[in-house]
Amino acid sequence: MKNSACLMTTCCAVLAAMGPVRADDVQPIVLKAARLFDGVSGKLVDDGVIVVQGDRIASVGRDAAVPAGARVIDLGDATLLPGFIDAHVHLSDEASDNWYRDFYQRTQRFPAEQALWGALYAQRTLEAGFTSVRDLGSDNFVAVGMRNAINAGVTEGPRMLVSNYAVGATAGHADQAPFPPTLVAPAGPVQGVCNGPEECRAAVRYQIKWGADVIKFMPSGGVLSLSDPVDAPELTQEEMNAIVQEAHAWHRKAAAHCHGDIAAKMAIKAGVDSIEHGTFLQDDTLTEMKNKGVYLVPTLFAGYWVGQSADKFPPAIAQKARETAAQIQATFARAVKIGVPIAFGTDSGVEPHGLDAKEFTLMTNNGMTPANALIAATGKAAELLGIDGDTGTLQAGKAADIVAVSGDPLANIEATEHPVFVMKGGTIYVGEGAE
Repeated sequence: MKNSACLMTTCCAVLAAMGPVRADDVQPIVLKAARLFDGVSGKLVDDGVIVVQGDRIASVGRDAAVPAGARVIDLGDATLLPGFIDAHVHLSDEASDNWYRDFYQRTQRFPAEQALWGALYAQRTLEAGFTSVRDLGSDNFVAVGMRNAINAGVTEGPRMLVSNYAVGATAGHADQAPFPPTLVAPAGPVQGVCNGPEECRAAVRYQIKWGADVIKFMPSGGVLSLSDPVDAPELTQEEMNAIVQEAHAWHRKAAAHCHGDIAAKMAIKAGVDSIEHGTFLQDDTLTEMKNKGVYLVPTLFAGYWVGQSADKFPPAIAQKARETAAQIQATFARAVKIGVPIAFGTDSGVEPHGLDAKEFTLMTNNGMTPANALIAATGKAAELLGIDGDTGTLQAGKAADIVAVSGDPLANIEATEHPVFVMKGGTIYVGEGAE
């Protein structure tokens, strides 16, 4: 202990003598590639150059001056893009091909153990090019702990905005564990389960108390829960009003898990910021979303994944999985035609983490141009999350969140699935210079 104390004293003295390290003192990094997509114009620029100083972008464009002494990384026949943003993930958990085993594991793992799994999923997500995510639901406050550890530099992962527990009604999609009440006490507002407007306000406040950046709530049923129809409204209009009003009063946005059309109409009336999934929405609802600027976060990959896995689920879930898979992509295609604001989201955790970019292919297969799909995962997603002042586009002054993919992603969107370079906040995680 004495030697450790001496070593600590010596290190502190050396650091004090060095003084604080300023961003200006860090060697600039210059990234070059055949093309650049800034997330604003929707167009490619040839001979892309980005100058990074510390954790920020200093300049962008083919004419950006290369500072003296800069470290130059030439990525060749690649395209530089803003770091991708997934607006709907569950980083603390991951489903397998065995629903029954997953259910057992969720009830048997300690929160600390689950957080270690979450750290692995966060690293895979970052290395897949997703430098920011919005985590919309976790148990035992695992996601908020992950967010804090990533922010402190204890573990690696994307920038996280978290909701903690999702808010919803007794027996609804937010109340998923059908244990006998004699064995497990029923969940309450601390765990997001509420009945009546005042309990719902309390549930929102509890999530904020323990660090929620955003409020997730459940207006309609879900796919992977046993007791509720997928499209049934599960909250009253007064309960939804209370949830959204309380979230907005605390300067948080509200995201509504919503497969059903009636429930979506109610959530939109309450003033929600985004509809997640939107599987069975009708054209008049989509038009109302367009008119009010309510985002759709489509999660096509999750719909596709549960459809492919339906035979492995319990019968009640299998039927809902098939119904959802059969409709979700068609609804997205109609939303694109109508002009609904769309932000990229996958529901990653339903499907394996690190495969998020497969959503791009599903989006482009269903009517969205590759350029607009990329914007949905960069500038538009940042706008929905409220972080567009700091990230989401390649512009001077913003965080150095940068991805590069081989070739031209507008010609081959699947190139996004294998990034050759990933930088978050000026630190390289994939490609030349990664540790």
